[in-house]
Amino acid sequence: MYVLQIEHPIRDFETWKAAFDRFSDKRRHSGVRRHQIFQPADDENYVVLDLEFESEGEADAFLGWLRSEVWSSREASPALAGGPQTRIAKVMETQQY
Repeated sequence: MYVLQIEHPIRDFETWKAAFDRFSDKRRHSGVRRHQIFQPADDENYVVLDLEFESEGEADAFLGWLRSEVWSSREASPALAGGPQTRIAKVMETQQY
């Protein structure tokens, strides 16, 4: 399992979330198995996302799409307030308590 981790500053969570939701079909068709959205407790103008994929190739392809089609377009990403930081991480262990 691989996770595409994304974090970036935003102007407004509701606007950002509406734009994020518009791409739910694309996420599903691109291999996203699960996503989680986090927001720092002390910063409502920042989001952190984990998008889970079965393969590294799927994660990398989706990241390429985000860079070329979403983050490069003001219309597609109206609430971004800065460039995203990203990484693809391999899940080594998961444990629930």
